[in-house]
Amino acid sequence: MGSKSDEGVMKGAWEILDKLEISHSVRIASAHRTPGVVQEIAEGAKKNGVGVIIAGAGYAAHLAGVIASMTTLPVIGVPIASSDLQGIDALFSTVQMPPGIPVATVGIGSAGAKNAALLSAEILAVTDSDISKKLDSYRKEMREKVIKADKDFSPIG
Repeated sequence: MGSKSDEGVMKGAWEILDKLEISHSVRIASAHRTPGVVQEIAEGAKKNGVGVIIAGAGYAAHLAGVIASMTTLPVIGVPIASSDLQGIDALFSTVQMPPGIPVATVGIGSAGAKNAALLSAEILAVTDSDISKKLDSYRKEMREKVIKADKDFSPIG
């Protein structure tokens, strides 16, 4: 994540990864304030066994695009609503990449962070049957919660 202030949004990603028992690490590195650190993380990720990188940043900082320019690993960008533009600037800078340097982009904010974790799990599940099974269980659990909520629902009226 681009700064400590992004933690409230990005923690949803690592909570999902914890639930799915997918190992991960979390770093704070800014594309503009600590570009050397970002470069070290991006260029070392593959040799450190990383399969997917999730990068969350606000404003038009575009941490995900900078990382994607330095690795061929899949990069998922999470736009964060930290500016007066409520995340639209972060969304546009993340989703609008030049040809040749793709960044998968999820929605703005905490739902986007959670979806980034799920998308990264889906990418890893292509070659990891244990993660695939955990994703199937997660989906089943979500489905069962909705069915239970429907059964328990009692409209007033």
